[in-house]
Amino acid sequence: MSAIDLPSSGVAQPQLAAMRLVGTASVAVGVFLSGFVIAEPAPYELWLAFLIGIWFILGLKISRSIAPLLALFLAFNVGGMLSITQMHDLTAGNHLDGPIYIAVSTFLALSSVFYAAIVEDSERRLKLIFNTWVAAALITASLGILGYFHAVPGFDIFTRYDRAMGAFQDPNVFGPYLVTPSIYLMHGLLIGDLKKAPIKGICLFVLAFGIFLSFSRAAWALFAFASMMLIFCMLLKHRSNRFRLRILVMSLTAIILMVVLLIVALQFPQVSDLFSTRTQLVQSYDGGHLGRFERHSIGFMMSMERPLGIGPLVFGQIFREDEHNTWLKTLTTYGWLGFFCWVSMICWTIYIGFRNLLRERPWQPFVMIAWIVILGHVGIGNVIDTDHWRHLYMLIGIVWGCGVLEQKYQRSLSRREAAP
Repeated sequence: MSAIDLPSSGVAQPQLAAMRLVGTASVAVGVFLSGFVIAEPAPYELWLAFLIGIWFILGLKISRSIAPLLALFLAFNVGGMLSITQMHDLTAGNHLDGPIYIAVSTFLALSSVFYAAIVEDSERRLKLIFNTWVAAALITASLGILGYFHAVPGFDIFTRYDRAMGAFQDPNVFGPYLVTPSIYLMHGLLIGDLKKAPIKGICLFVLAFGIFLSFSRAAWALFAFASMMLIFCMLLKHRSNRFRLRILVMSLTAIILMVVLLIVALQFPQVSDLFSTRTQLVQSYDGGHLGRFERHSIGFMMSMERPLGIGPLVFGQIFREDEHNTWLKTLTTYGWLGFFCWVSMICWTIYIGFRNLLRERPWQPFVMIAWIVILGHVGIGNVIDTDHWRHLYMLIGIVWGCGVLEQKYQRSLSRREAAP
């Protein structure tokens, strides 16, 4: 079924093809804008909100296979709306931020469903999405690197707390955003043409350096986990000795280059000082009085007594720090209903990705990369809030869209086998 269902009598095939091409290009623009979120609402929100509306007006379909994702996200945000009723005064101070927060959550949920629908419509958009993501990541990473070393006057705006953050508001979002395109490039190095390896290697170096300079422990852990999981999955899929030798050689080369990069970077005092601080497993704001872990304990106990939640952003007003735990965030901001829906959605997404992880399909590399990075986000969600990370919703949509592609593929196989 086409993405844009128009009467065949009213629109010539060349015009329909042109409209589909424009629609696909507009999606690429949206993915590109995801790397530039300096202020909110960001251009990404404005463009994608317009795009979602236009696509669905022109006939983009939500299949029965994607409907559960939409239902879970809608119920999740209903929990957030119920949580707003627990706020004492919606008009005082910055309490208006609560309804706005849930509005953004609803938009992000719709964006995930949108990505699933357009992937289901055409798997060829997957390559465009990932290539565009790489381009956006290279630009925003370069901005962060140049700003960190004060290479260009005025580029200090791309750093915060002596940490690179690119065209983002927070280094802790900037770093994880770069992981998916990094793993995509790494996958290309492992199975792609060796003639293109130098270019991909340079691009991967830029992104890895950007992740390092974000000094986000969550980003470091996510990158390390995703890299190891990618190699593990590739070894499971390709079992020839020649391929394993290629992975071994490239992995050792990458490790050596990373060590050399780290040694060179640590020659700069500003890098070495911050690196020694950030490599401590438990920071003062983690284990101190009312630190991160103590707030987690208090927050979970509080949530057991408040089934509707306490209201968006209220936790931060009480403790002067946000939850820094996605599971706790869903309880306080979206209540028990939101928590159940979020956990169900994450588990369902992981299940869909796992089922299609190693099947030889045109979309297999994309679902594998998305699944690995989502799994990593589940892990870092224990120490950081991820419920408003735009790229996470994009990845969830990609996994669900690829799951529907697999269902269509299986149905077509069944029809061919049943045919005389």
